[in-house]
Amino acid sequence: MNRPAPAHRIALLAFPGIRAFDVSVITEVWGVDRTDRGVPAFELRRVAAGPEPVPMRGGLALTPDRTLAWLPRARLVLVPGLDEHTAPAPEPVLAALRRAHARGTAIAALCGGAFTLAQAGLLDGRRALTHWALADLLRARHPRVRVEPDALFVEDGNVWTSAGTAAGIDLCLHLVRTAHGAEAAAAIARSMVTAPFRTGGQAQFVERPTPRTDRGADALADVRAYALAHLDEPLGVAALAARAGMSPRSFARNFAAATGTTPLRWLLEHRIAAAQKLLERTDLPVPEVARRAGFGSEVTMRQHFAARLGTSPRAYRASFAGEGSNQEPNSGFAASS
Repeated sequence: MNRPAPAHRIALLAFPGIRAFDVSVITEVWGVDRTDRGVPAFELRRVAAGPEPVPMRGGLALTPDRTLAWLPRARLVLVPGLDEHTAPAPEPVLAALRRAHARGTAIAALCGGAFTLAQAGLLDGRRALTHWALADLLRARHPRVRVEPDALFVEDGNVWTSAGTAAGIDLCLHLVRTAHGAEAAAAIARSMVTAPFRTGGQAQFVERPTPRTDRGADALADVRAYALAHLDEPLGVAALAARAGMSPRSFARNFAAATGTTPLRWLLEHRIAAAQKLLERTDLPVPEVARRAGFGSEVTMRQHFAARLGTSPRAYRASFAGEGSNQEPNSGFAASS
């Protein structure tokens, strides 16, 4: 009789003032049993310095079910942002974060949680980010942090940070995808009624005047839908621009304004996602996967997998095809974003 795979232990680090939204995101991703949909089993624990309820804004409170002594058992530690972004975290919490990082445990902060990691000294000399409206404050308060100007999330030294609010969802799904495969992340995303991944950075969300007209919006949406349905075909910028009724330069400019990324990078992200799904769900030969995903050749697909995912298509299939998503990850959560 086969024993079920052990649950992957995840710690939600709780202390006074954490944002209820971030707590909800973490709980929705790792705290719901979706093993009937092929998602690995997770053991999410609410870890705090003591057993007392942790107060949050709006009269809410989070009841811990583990103390900081449990933290060494976690594979991943998640740090919510604070309502008062620069409020000092309790020293026992900061010390526990330092010890966890020294052990090699992956640590991820959502939105303003970067300020907590910076207080612990974990972001010194590292690339990190936070909500675009807080980037200058993070840079001023913690000058040793290499604050990224634009991204949805970033990793440096097995320490992850994300941009504001909804980007926390992007980061959480990416961590699932990195450790357990694209299909597990997609299953969670479907149940949350959200995209399994978004392309572009947070520059597309920075406040700016709303244009009076957006004549190309429908055309761009149609082009993106067409591209997703024809990923196996050559899709150059010129051909896509012609389909949208724009010049290549105008198309590229409007596409970047709408998505936060270039047409070619957008295509690459979706081709990688399509290849991941085919590698997980089918027994198609790798060259055929490359053709159907639009890479043309296995060599090209292998190069993009190495650059984007830090692995090869064949190694990815070995890790995540079939029952692979229930296996222990080979390298924790460490992967380039």
